[in-house]
Amino acid sequence: MRLFDTHAHYEDERFSSDRYALIASLPEAGVEYVANVGCNVDGSRFAIGLAEKFNHVYAVIGIHPHDADEFSEEAIGEIEKLSRHEKVVAIGEIGLDYHYNFSPRDVQKNAFRCQMELAEKLNLPVCIHNREAHEDCMNIIREYPNVTGVFHCYSGSLETAREIVKLGYMISFTGVITFKNAKKFGPIIASLPEDRIMIETDCPYLAPEPFRGKRNSSLYVYRVAEEIGRIRNIAPEEAAKLTTENALRFYRIKG
Repeated sequence: MRLFDTHAHYEDERFSSDRYALIASLPEAGVEYVANVGCNVDGSRFAIGLAEKFNHVYAVIGIHPHDADEFSEEAIGEIEKLSRHEKVVAIGEIGLDYHYNFSPRDVQKNAFRCQMELAEKLNLPVCIHNREAHEDCMNIIREYPNVTGVFHCYSGSLETAREIVKLGYMISFTGVITFKNAKKFGPIIASLPEDRIMIETDCPYLAPEPFRGKRNSSLYVYRVAEEIGRIRNIAPEEAAKLTTENALRFYRIKG
C-alpha cells in the first residue's frame, strides 16, 4: 500500500524513546507521507523541526482549542511567521471543544476565528477539531467561504457529514472505525464522495483493532485503509491509493 497518515502527534512524550527511529521506518512500511500536527506554538515549532528532519513528514501548525487560553496577538504572530515555512501545509488543529472546555468557549471561538482569518490570508487549508460544538463550529466556518479544510477524527452523523461535504470540506477517519461498536460509520463512509475521504491515526491515540489500547503510530494507518476498503467494497490497496491521492491534493503536495 501507498499510505498517507494525515494527522499525527509525534511531539507526544509517548514517543520519547523511539520517535526518530519510528518515523524513519515509515516509508519502508508503506507510509510515504505524514502530516504532523502542532497544538500550540511550541508544538508547531516541533512539527516544523520534524518536517525539516524527514522528507516524508509535513507540518500542520496552529493552536488547539484546549490551548486557546494561551492565544494572543503574539501567539498568532508567531504562527503566521512559522506558516511561511515551505513544509507547512495547513493551519491546525483549530476549532472548538465543548466536551472538556479546557479553555472558555468565547476564548476558543476567538482563537478559531483568528486562525481561520490567517488561513484565508495565507491561502492554506485548515484542520478542524469539533467536539460537541457542531452548531458553533459550522457557523464559524461558514463565515470564511474562501477557506477549505478537513474535519479530522470524524465522529458525527451522516447528516452532518453531508453538510460538511456541501461546504467543500474533507472528512478524515481514524482507527475508531475499526471498533466493534462503530457500526454507525459504515453508512457514512459508503455514501461519501470518494474524493472527500482521508485517513489518519491521530497517534498516539485511538489505535485501531487489533491494537486497541496500545500506543498508536502511523504504522497502523493501514488498518483504517483496510476498513474503508471493506465498507466501500474495494481492495485495501485501492482505498489506500484514493485516500493518499486525496491527501496529496488537499495538502497541495506533489506526490
